[in-house]
Amino acid sequence: MTTDRLDQPRALRRTLRPHYDPEAFGRLSERIARFLGTARFIVYMTVFVSVWVLWNVFAPPHLKFDPYPFIFLTLMLSLQASYAAPLILLAQNRQDDRDRIQYEQDRETAERNQAEIEYLTREIAGLRLAINDVATRDYLRAEMGRLLDELKDTVAASPGAAQDGRSSRTGHAE
Repeated sequence: MTTDRLDQPRALRRTLRPHYDPEAFGRLSERIARFLGTARFIVYMTVFVSVWVLWNVFAPPHLKFDPYPFIFLTLMLSLQASYAAPLILLAQNRQDDRDRIQYEQDRETAERNQAEIEYLTREIAGLRLAINDVATRDYLRAEMGRLLDELKDTVAASPGAAQDGRSSRTGHAE
């Protein structure tokens, strides 16, 4: 009698379970499902069933392998359908997983874009406010024109200032 010791790991038990790569099986199932959804498959299946029926109706009796009710053909088609349905469902589940991942990525991208748009909107609003405080070229021209007009008015109002200005321009003292 052997007792399990808690201070030692258990011996590994080897079970005979088939091992397969789920990703490779999934890719294969998608390829099969894609083929089952084509017109080529329908044509192949129609030709196969037609040849089967014609062979078993018109062939010599010793070569017929599935007489009229075509029970073996029914069994073959049922077997094909029993494998096709789960393969199609597996392919759809894989596509749903890809769509869900793509949806999540699209949602995250949209959230980032929205945040960037909001940031840029705030920056533009801040720039507009800052530009209102900055003197523009038109504002400076208007102010310079106003100051020039005030200066002309001041010079015109004081007659002595005009003569002082002339004598200083010529450089001669009177």
